[in-house]
Amino acid sequence: QVQLVESGGGLVQAGDSLRLSCAASGLTFSSYVMGWFRQAPGKEREFVAAISWGGSTTDYADFVKGRFTISRDNAKNTVYLQMNSLKPEDTATYYCAADASIAVRRIPTRYDFWGQGTQVTVSS
Repeated sequence: QVQLVESGGGLVQAGDSLRLSCAASGLTFSSYVMGWFRQAPGKEREFVAAISWGGSTTDYADFVKGRFTISRDNAKNTVYLQMNSLKPEDTATYYCAADASIAVRRIPTRYDFWGQGTQVTVSS
C-alpha cells in the first residue's frame, strides 16, 4: 500500500520560511517523479514544483521560482520543499504526489499517488 505523508506545514508570517517533507512508503521511491501541488480554498489544485527520479531535473511554477526549492533524498524515501520569502498568497494546503512516468510533469491528473496534505498559512 502506497503512502505519502506530508509534514512541516504551519502558521508563519510573511517573509518567513518553511520546509515541507513528504515521506513515501510502499513504492520504489527512486523510480517516481515527485511533485508538490497546492490548493487554496475555492481554487483548483495547482502545480508548484516537481523533481525527476535522481533529482537532476526540476521544474517550478513561475510564482515560486527563486523562492522555493524542491529536493529529494532517495535513501530516505523523502521529498522536500524549502519555501523561503513566503507571501500571504502562498496560503494553501500543500500536497505531494508521485508519478510513475519518466517525464517531469505539471498536470495533477498524471500523478498516480497523493498525500493527504499539510496546511501552510502565511499571515501578512
